[in-house]
Amino acid sequence: MFKFKNKNLIRIVSFCLLLLFLSGLIPSVRHNYLNVLKYPLVLPRLIGSEIKGIIFYHRNFIRYQAQLNEIDALTQRLNALGETVLENARLHDLLSFKEQQPYKTVAAWVVGRCPDSWSSCIIIDKGSRSGIKRGMPVITPLGLVGRITEVSRDAAKAVMINDPNLNVSAIVQRSRQEGLISGTLGNNLIMRYLPEEANIKLQDIVLTSGLNRAYPKGLAIGTVVDIGQEFSGLGRYALIKPRVSLACVEEVLVVIP
Repeated sequence: MFKFKNKNLIRIVSFCLLLLFLSGLIPSVRHNYLNVLKYPLVLPRLIGSEIKGIIFYHRNFIRYQAQLNEIDALTQRLNALGETVLENARLHDLLSFKEQQPYKTVAAWVVGRCPDSWSSCIIIDKGSRSGIKRGMPVITPLGLVGRITEVSRDAAKAVMINDPNLNVSAIVQRSRQEGLISGTLGNNLIMRYLPEEANIKLQDIVLTSGLNRAYPKGLAIGTVVDIGQEFSGLGRYALIKPRVSLACVEEVLVVIP
């Protein structure tokens, strides 16, 4: 019996050696043979990877959340830096404009706006302590913004040129045609009291005329975007697009006479 088992073992070993020999000689056989031997080796590795994934899932999830938080923090920081760059550019333009003007001005930040819908005004962070008084014009490097109407020690209220209660004497730069501008609470201003034969065209630039001493002469107000006939038929009017984007004003200059 013992001899019989030894013979069977010898036969099995010989058969395996023959297969190995044949697999080395015949490429197609060798490829299939290696694939058969590969699966038993790959299976434990796959099982091990799954076990590691389960074991380290919590740790990886915490790291993932930490990375997301870090990305959010970096995004907020980039946004803040972008705001700082834009603010510095605006302040640079404002101060350069201030230095070029023949009149004295006080720089101020816009810190609030009127909450109602029937007026248009801003609140600035400078008041009587900085020499600001009622009636003083408010400007930016682009042009006229409005006029101071209320003053406290450290703040002031300014009505903007798109408020219907504010009137500004104006002149067309090209033709020197005069008119009176008032607000509409909309995106445009209206220039009234233009005669029928008024020399005014689309895209004409409109400036302060200086006839009203409240505003220095030559401040940009806006551009003509439409011309119409008054309902009375006695004159014409023009719609003016403000040079200053009134809804986006953040820093201003108050002109000190």
